[in-house]
Formats: sequence, structure tokens, C-alpha cells
Amino acid sequence: MLAFALFSFFIVSPASALSMKECSIKYKAAQGAGEAEGISWSEFRKTKCTDPAAAGDASAFSSPEDAKKAKAVDAKPQTEVRQAEPEVKTGSSQTTFPTSIAAKFANEKPSRARMHTCVAQYHVNKAAKTLGGMRWIEKGGGYYKLCNARLKGNG
Repeated sequence: MLAFALFSFFIVSPASALSMKECSIKYKAAQGAGEAEGISWSEFRKTKCTDPAAAGDASAFSSPEDAKKAKAVDAKPQTEVRQAEPEVKTGSSQTTFPTSIAAKFANEKPSRARMHTCVAQYHVNKAAKTLGGMRWIEKGGGYYKLCNARLKGNG
């Protein structure tokens, strides 16, 4: 039964149909020449790319200039869709950051000492309600990122 289904598939599909890439090039060339006005991609593919007479790589175009146009259209770089950068909050003007590692954390590794110093100051700011809506860790920043950068000397 499976062999019959595969056999019928090969019989039904034309051997000289264009590949999707070849059809896409042909469609872009037709658009560039103004011949594909009001025709959707799927309609164009069904009518022009399954036609046995339209087979062939360069013969699918009416002239060599159309083939060059299609290559030029295909060679244009794709534009990337960029997501908006998250807004980095800097805190209110009342938010305070430590200027050096706290004495009680001086014995720890530098990264751990910075973290503990920052979290202690964060709790002080939170209790005083001076964070201005800033959270400890936020996408694109947060209190910890700003505090850590300042203690490292980068901010």
C-alpha cells in the first residue's frame, strides 16, 4: 500500500516543476518587472512553477536581464527584526550606592563582598523607599548591576 502511495506521488508531481528556490527567484523577477501585480505567491507558484514548459534555471526568465534582476533581488541582505532594548532604571535621585566594600565583608572573595555590600545597601534603600521603582535584578539592569559596576570602578 505504501509503495502505491509513493508511486502515485511521483506520477502526479511533474518532473519538470521548479524548486521552491527557483520559483521564488522567478516570482521576484516578475514582481520587479511588474508582471506579478495582484498575484499572490501561492497563486503564482501554482500557475507558473508547476508548468512543464517553465522548467529550467535560466530559461524560466523571458530574458537574461530578468535573470540578472532576480539575482540582484535575491542578493539583497535580509533586514533583522530587533527587539526594543529594555529600559534601564537608574533609580531615584535619592537612591544611594555604596562607594566601597563594607568592612564586615572585606574577608570574602571580591565578587561575594561586592554582592553582600550591595544587598545590604539595597535593603537600606528599600526600607527608606528610595529605590524609585528599581528592583534588585531587572532585565537590562537593576540595582545589583549598577551597584556592582560602581564598586568595580566601572560606573
